[in-house]
Amino acid sequence: MTDLTSYLPLGVIILMAITFAVANIVLTRLIGPSRRGKVKGMSYESGMNPIGTARKRFNVRFYLIAMVFLVFDVEIIFLYPWAATFHDFEGPERLTWLFRILFFLLTTVVAYLYGFRKGVFRFD
Repeated sequence: MTDLTSYLPLGVIILMAITFAVANIVLTRLIGPSRRGKVKGMSYESGMNPIGTARKRFNVRFYLIAMVFLVFDVEIIFLYPWAATFHDFEGPERLTWLFRILFFLLTTVVAYLYGFRKGVFRFD
């Protein structure tokens, strides 16, 4: 038989998450504003009357900027833990990790240069 008390913190966190979600939904229904109307019931309501079709085409540059943002966002996600633990490495292991992160940064610079050459950052 396993010791089920070690699962108690996990159960408490799951219970807190469910309680928080249900409480937000219930409180929104109880104390939130309830406006009725043609625009409020429409999809993607933003306070304005929708004009035109939802099938509007976007410039490819929009998606390239989004991809460049994701590249740099993921870079920060990986750099932060590396920077926080880099001082723990000693000797040749430290140099190995330094070269690994420099290679990672080089791949990010290549992605940036690709976007630059494709004209992602020109706003004309």
